[in-house]
Amino acid sequence: MLRISTLAAAVLTLGPLFLAPASPGFAAAAHDGNWSVLVITEKGACDKAFRYNVGVAGGQVRYHGDTAVSFNGTVAPNGAVKVNIRLGEQGANGTGRLSATSGTGTWRGVGGAGECTGRWEAERR
Repeated sequence: MLRISTLAAAVLTLGPLFLAPASPGFAAAAHDGNWSVLVITEKGACDKAFRYNVGVAGGQVRYHGDTAVSFNGTVAPNGAVKVNIRLGEQGANGTGRLSATSGTGTWRGVGGAGECTGRWEAERR
């Protein structure tokens, strides 16, 4: 069973909801590429920290993990990140900002252990 910590980690990615419908060229190429995201729980009964890999291409955030997870995310040309992830009744949302080489943000999720919140840090790989 996927725990909220796994959901939150994917959210980070990179990681609430969407900026706008994505279209080709939605985000500047400055944010395209592979990112390593460290997700840190600050409140709640989720794992304290975990790391996940995601990709950004054309303003879309792609999670390189479990395909059973419903994952949607965007990066605006100014680097604003918004992501949403769901697996059954569990889910998490995240927001933040990417620069050309790093990023930070916050996340909030609800799962079997209740509500968890925290922050995320990203670095380009």
